[in-house]
Amino acid sequence: MLIDTHLHLIYRDKLSYPWLANVEKLNRDSTYADYASIARRIGIIGALHMEVDVADKDRDAETDMVKSLMEQPDSLMRGAIASCRPESEDFAAWFDEQQSCAEIKGLRRILHVMPDELSTTRTFRDNVKRLTGTGLTFDLCVLPSQIPLAIELVDHCPDVQFVLDHCGVPDVKSGEMSPWQENMTQIASRSNVVGKISGVIAYGDHDNWVLDDMRPYVEHTIKAFGWDRVVWGSDSPVCTQGGRIETWVAATHALIDGCSADEKAALLRNNAMQLWNL
Repeated sequence: MLIDTHLHLIYRDKLSYPWLANVEKLNRDSTYADYASIARRIGIIGALHMEVDVADKDRDAETDMVKSLMEQPDSLMRGAIASCRPESEDFAAWFDEQQSCAEIKGLRRILHVMPDELSTTRTFRDNVKRLTGTGLTFDLCVLPSQIPLAIELVDHCPDVQFVLDHCGVPDVKSGEMSPWQENMTQIASRSNVVGKISGVIAYGDHDNWVLDDMRPYVEHTIKAFGWDRVVWGSDSPVCTQGGRIETWVAATHALIDGCSADEKAALLRNNAMQLWNL
């Protein structure tokens, strides 16, 4: 059974997603009802909603939407990783308000499509450091070339729990391992970072990838972090660029075939339940 730590839901009639206009394959609704009908068939027993980079005016509304879905009978939703803007001088006041929201399990600021300088300012780093002692995690979504900047942020906030999304966004399509591999080893040496095995099929050749294209990236991530510091996520619907969510679940099971029952359970469920107190 799986805990999905990286689910995106898209409701274009309720929230604004400016970036979707440039991604035709994803510019459609992706609802909880559609997700749940599939998830229950493939062994997903709970999910965390990952912010979808909505327009700034809708960030809190997105979290409210997740809360309403959590309140549905027999809901799979277990919480939200909420969008934030640590570069803002208003972050501290906003963050104080969010800490009373039980549905929020962590925060994320998209970085892989932003200028490198965004995460290097003192304001950004000190604001992320405010998560210390709150029990909230901070997700890192960075390109392989940005992992050294992520390491600087992690080192500035040694008591904040970080989660590195999507195996560090490797270039699976090209098969390139460097500098991704070296940088992953370095960030994994920080004990306050967990690696997320999520949606890697979106980074391969969307139409022609095979399992072994993904294998070196997933295996190195697990080797670098260890079985006690990895979690699993679908990255639905982004993963659908490389196949259906069922395809990614099947690929995951194939990639960890031969591992022990305890190792599989740690990645697929137990680590997430402990990390986010689910």
